[in-house]
Amino acid sequence: MTDPFRVCFVCTGNICRSPMAESVFRARLAEDGLDGLIEVDSAGTGGWHEGDDADPRTVAVLRSAGYRSAHTARQFHPSWFDRLDLVIALDSGHLRALHRLAPNPQAAAKVRMLRSYAASGTDAADTTADDLDVPDPYYGGFEGFEECLDMIEEACDGLLTAVRTAVTARCLIPARTSAHDGRHTTRPPHSPQERESA
Repeated sequence: MTDPFRVCFVCTGNICRSPMAESVFRARLAEDGLDGLIEVDSAGTGGWHEGDDADPRTVAVLRSAGYRSAHTARQFHPSWFDRLDLVIALDSGHLRALHRLAPNPQAAAKVRMLRSYAASGTDAADTTADDLDVPDPYYGGFEGFEECLDMIEEACDGLLTAVRTAVTARCLIPARTSAHDGRHTTRPPHSPQERESA
């Protein structure tokens, strides 16, 4: 059986943006029938909120949009790179922190900005990582959390397409050669199933 494709969303304290992205992406996977093939979690670059629930404003925004929101904050550890396929940074500061934590170039290559998957995201030369930030809503009002959710939802649609392609490629395993015609067939994917801000 093929190992699951593993995605981890990372923000600062793992109480605002990354748990929001985790909840949205889990819902997208369930809608697409991929939840059994892909594992999703989230973490923070720091451990200031480790063991805490998600910020109440994150929970409220997610629930009002129909998402589940059970969450316990934790800190990202460099050893996780070995088991993860994608490490998704919510802003350019997280991107830099994750690149510093990466033990080798192969690990660093797994790190991507979430909004690079949005329809408006681009890899053009005039676009910097800062242009792809999901802004930190921690010190602002409720509207900032709603704005984050909008950005995350848009980006998760594009991320779903990219991950679906990667999982399909991983699951298309050549079948045994037929004794009758010598051609290979493929098997389709199976369906199983200071206090820092966030």
